[in-house]
Amino acid sequence: MGNLTDMPKRTTTSVPVIDISPLVNNSDDLQHTARQIDLACRDYGFFYIVGHGISPELQQQLEYLSHQFFSLDLADKLKIRMALGGKAWRGFFPVGGELTSGKPDLKEGLYFGKELKKEHPKVQAGVPLHGSNLFPEIPEGYNKVILDYMEALTVLGHTLMEGLSLSLGLEKTYFKEKYTTDPLTLFRIFHYPPNEDKNIDPLWGVGEHTDYGVLTILKQDNIGGLQVKSQGEWLDAPPIEDTFICNIGDMLDRMTGGYYKSTPHRVLNLSGKDRYSYPFFFDPNFDVKIKAVALEHIDRSREMYSDRWDGASLHEFDGTYGEYLLNKVSKVFPELKEGLG
Repeated sequence: MGNLTDMPKRTTTSVPVIDISPLVNNSDDLQHTARQIDLACRDYGFFYIVGHGISPELQQQLEYLSHQFFSLDLADKLKIRMALGGKAWRGFFPVGGELTSGKPDLKEGLYFGKELKKEHPKVQAGVPLHGSNLFPEIPEGYNKVILDYMEALTVLGHTLMEGLSLSLGLEKTYFKEKYTTDPLTLFRIFHYPPNEDKNIDPLWGVGEHTDYGVLTILKQDNIGGLQVKSQGEWLDAPPIEDTFICNIGDMLDRMTGGYYKSTPHRVLNLSGKDRYSYPFFFDPNFDVKIKAVALEHIDRSREMYSDRWDGASLHEFDGTYGEYLLNKVSKVFPELKEGLG
């Protein structure tokens, strides 16, 4: 596949690193891992994972082929532009084509979801965010690598949700039985070009935001630039070799009544180099109604309903996850709003 640029790895961070191999292997030490997840979720809303079992070779293939795609001319990348994906919300968008809090991001990207053929009932019914992916014709083999990676991360997502269930004192299968039996899985590949103009205010690769669903599993490259806001302070979350970094989304915040809060984060690429990231979103079933989880056994003496970065209230929301998500999507890609409605 060739060699990727060999960049030094920065490993200094206060965000916890958790070995989830007991969860992956279903060993006897699950409660210790669950306690670590609980502390990380309460104190940071983010945590690194090791012992995840995702093939290094698959990750290397994903990186290599992604670099090849984003090195193509813009005209070639636009052959699979998101406007061609319709309600499925798939494909490529150029730099500045995605908004965060109404401002364009300094990044370009590819959007993928679970591969569903036109015969699938939800596709037949025209349910938004369901359908076939738009795969690039080159580089060769990219589509298989993407689907293999998404399948592996879906398994990992179910495993991590078992850990989150246990961390809340619930049965291991709680979330799977009630919310993620058929999870909405969305995968993004982002390319952040270097910020070339040093004479202007920094252009955010992604501005301050929280994620929409229950769980994000992020693969970073070696460049860095991710920052998370913990207890009012911005912390670097640099790449650590052979880890993924996970964070809580809005719906887990909603389900736990604020016991686990979705944590604001942002990206600023000041490296002078190209940055790549690979976020995988493991979200509730599209049509499931979001309700609060009964957590009577949990100490709620800590502040639960602090003000959010955007002034919104998750805990007033009453509806399905799909309704919540579509409202958010329409603000990120306003030109696609009509097609998603």
